[in-house]
Amino acid sequence: MQLAQYTKEFSYNWKLAAPVMLGMLGHTFVGFIDNIMVGQLGSAELAAVSLGNSFMFIAMSLGIGFSTAITPLVAAADASHDFKAGKSAFKHGLFLCTVLGISLFLMVYFAKPLMYLMKQPQEVVELAIPYLDLVAFSLIPLVFFQGFKQFSDGLSLTKFPMYATLLANVVNVVLNYLLIFGKLGFPELGIVGAAYGTLASRFAMVALLWYLLRINEKARPFVTGIKFFELSKSMLKKIMLLGAPSAMQMFFEVAIFTAAIWLSGLLGKNPQAANQIALNLSSMTFMVAMGLSVASMIRVGNQNGLKNYTELRR
Repeated sequence: MQLAQYTKEFSYNWKLAAPVMLGMLGHTFVGFIDNIMVGQLGSAELAAVSLGNSFMFIAMSLGIGFSTAITPLVAAADASHDFKAGKSAFKHGLFLCTVLGISLFLMVYFAKPLMYLMKQPQEVVELAIPYLDLVAFSLIPLVFFQGFKQFSDGLSLTKFPMYATLLANVVNVVLNYLLIFGKLGFPELGIVGAAYGTLASRFAMVALLWYLLRINEKARPFVTGIKFFELSKSMLKKIMLLGAPSAMQMFFEVAIFTAAIWLSGLLGKNPQAANQIALNLSSMTFMVAMGLSVASMIRVGNQNGLKNYTELRR
């Protein structure tokens, strides 16, 4: 293959990948801002956020990993102009994401007593429990958002999820400032205030992305008139067979970093707080690779839909 052909592919892939990278960085930046603002309260509070988020990371990895099954199916249908298949993939994917989000919330909520068995600092555990109650509930809008995001990516509308994530950061920063520190007459809630900020920001993400898809001429027919309870067993099975391995692959990746959080907690609240800062910074670099992988998923799905296997290989 000539260099010019490679350059053309790289250029198109980058246009798809750049908004995804920024959107994924936005997800990480929410946690980064939480670290900066909660860190002003003390090392125990920062360690508590780290411990609470360790449970969240595991659940999020399963939800985000599973939702990636939607993108190649939608991309293939989009390329072949098969509207029925694309809408079916989106509807069934969103349904499964909703069920999974609720299941993950319940899993994390009822797993809280495990904190007392993990030999973590008692002060940290007591702070982490009320924080986790709220952020666990945010798994429902987060995984629901992932269903919309992966669909939007499948239609090559990768900027829309980026805009939604940017809004989430604005909402999170404003509410953190008001509720963590009790500014402008709001109650001073500490890390619980940070949890409220996270929860509200994730609902804001869903609302904006749904609105952007609703007003977009290409996406509107897919996201309107959905009959959620008219489901196809074969499509549900197809998405689950694609999504389950992706979910487990991401789970095992995240589990390594989660174990580091728990191990650092055995050393005390200060090492655990320090580990949280380092982990958050290092995770930002991973988002570049994630963005490129999503672009590849879209391109491969497009060419698979066209049954153009020469272009798919390129």
